[in-house]
Amino acid sequence: MSEKVLVAMSGGVDSSVAAALLIEQGFEVTGVTLKLFSNKDIGIERSRTCCSLADVEDARSVAYRLGFSHHVFNFGEQFREQVINRFASAYSRGETPNPCIDCNRYIKFSELLDRALMLDMDCIATGHYARVELDNNTGRYLLKKATDSSKDQSYVLFGLTQEQLKRTLFPLGSLNKSEVRRLAEEQGLVNAKKPDSQDICFVKDGDYASFLENTMNVYSPPGNFTDSAGNVLGTHRGLIRYTIGQRKGLGLSFVSPKYVIKKDVENNVVVLGDEPELFSSSMTVKDLNLISVEALTEPTEALVKTRYSQKETPAVLYPLDNGATLVKFHEPQRAVTSGQAAVFYDGDNVIGGGTIV
Repeated sequence: MSEKVLVAMSGGVDSSVAAALLIEQGFEVTGVTLKLFSNKDIGIERSRTCCSLADVEDARSVAYRLGFSHHVFNFGEQFREQVINRFASAYSRGETPNPCIDCNRYIKFSELLDRALMLDMDCIATGHYARVELDNNTGRYLLKKATDSSKDQSYVLFGLTQEQLKRTLFPLGSLNKSEVRRLAEEQGLVNAKKPDSQDICFVKDGDYASFLENTMNVYSPPGNFTDSAGNVLGTHRGLIRYTIGQRKGLGLSFVSPKYVIKKDVENNVVVLGDEPELFSSSMTVKDLNLISVEALTEPTEALVKTRYSQKETPAVLYPLDNGATLVKFHEPQRAVTSGQAAVFYDGDNVIGGGTIV
C-alpha cells in the first residue's frame, strides 16, 4: 500500500512541484492550503480582496490537474497566538523576530502534522529547500542543507523535532530553482512562472511598524537617540522602527555614518555609534533545539549563522549550566541582533539552533 502524504500547498510553484514529484514517487497525495489569517486580523479593509484567496485557487488548480484532492484547513486562531502575538511581543521587548521560524515550528510542522496523523496520513511534505536523512550510527534524523545553496532554507527549519523530521518529506532538497520551474512548466502548472513571495505574509506592504501600532496596539513612543556615552543626539520615532545595524531612515545628519548599535527598552533609548561598534565577539543563545546531537556537553567547533541571508562563520559553542549556549566567534560578527535565530552547522548538517538573547 502506498504511503499517504499530506502536502502543504501555498499556491506557489515550489509546493506544487513537491506534490508532483511525490506522485511520481508513488505516494498517495492529498493537498492542503492553510488559512492563517483574515483581512481583519492584519488590518486590511473588508472591501479589499485577500491575496490568499488567489493562492488557494492556484493550489486547487494544481491539485485538479495532477489528480488529487485538495482541502483548506483553518489554523487562524493558532497562527495568531503562536506567530502574530509572538511577533508583537518580541518587538515590544526590543527584539527583532523572525516569524517564519515560529510559523514552521508551531504551525506547519506541529499543528499540520498533528492534523495529518488524525487523518491517518503517514507523513507531511512541503516545498522547502532542505533535506532529511537518518543517521544509522546514532539513530537520529538529520536536517541537512539543500543542494542548491542559494535556496537553502535549513536556517528557518532548525526548530523541527526528531518526531517531526521522521514524518517530513522535502522533495525539492536536491533540486535548484530553475529545475523546479522547468518541471512546473512540463506539468503545465498554472503557477510555473509565479514569483516567489518575499515579505512577511501578514504584514501589509511590509510596513511592520504600522501593523504593530495600529493592529496589535503595540505602544512605542518617541524617545532619545544617544551615543554610547549617553550624549543625546536627537529624537527617535519609537523603538519598533529600528533594528541593529540600521543606518538609513534615522532622520539625523552626521559627518560620518552612524548605525543603530543598541535598543534600550527600559529607558526608551536608541543608541547610535560608528560601524566598529556593531561588531560582537560573542553572543548567548537560548531556547535551544538540537538535531544532530542530543545535547552539547563540551565546547564544540561549529559554523554559525545569525541571519537567514548571512554566510556561516566559524565559532565555538560553550554549553552553559542554565541550558543556554555561549557562542564565541573566531572573528567578530556584525550586527548580532537579539530575537533573531542562531543556527549551528557541521558541514551540511544542522547541529541545532536557538534564539539570540
